[in-house]
Amino acid sequence: MKFKQSDAQNQRIEQITTSHLVVGIDMAKETHVAQSTNFRGIVISKRHLSFSNSIEGFEKLSRWITELQQKHRLKRLIIGMEPTGHYWFNLANWLSDKGLHVVMVNPATTKRNKENRDNSPSKNDPKDALVIADSVSRGFYYEYTRQSLVFQRLRTIMSDREFWVANSVRLQNRIVRWLDIRFPEYPSVFKD
Repeated sequence: MKFKQSDAQNQRIEQITTSHLVVGIDMAKETHVAQSTNFRGIVISKRHLSFSNSIEGFEKLSRWITELQQKHRLKRLIIGMEPTGHYWFNLANWLSDKGLHVVMVNPATTKRNKENRDNSPSKNDPKDALVIADSVSRGFYYEYTRQSLVFQRLRTIMSDREFWVANSVRLQNRIVRWLDIRFPEYPSVFKD
């Protein structure tokens, strides 16, 4: 029996119940923005929350989430974010260490669904956070699992290797270009 992508999405949608608070977070280098909805995608916070990429900011987010859960009597929580650059690592790990349900939304999904909210392709952080929350409530996410320290280091090493290989190829091409311009007979003089 074949497993269809729609089956997986339906399973993710069914996991979100009427007692869920859905939080979408737009990641940035210094200041993140969070927006909250219920399971239907209805905004339940009066205003978005801006918080810093620091432990104080993370605690501010935690207090905001707790207040919303108490105010709207929502017992469960799912937090979605885009894995943008490396800015999301600290927050995702901190939330995961607290035992909270963290999921990732593909940035391409956010970009494609931006117009669904207000029929405008405009971009701003509160709107992106809301689009991320909408994507989560509609099942367009994947689970976040914290990788062990070994895999985190391996990912960094692989990223560094790709960087240096690209730079090496770029440098080789510059040398070939320089030789072609200044010394075009080089390949005929030095055949090897």
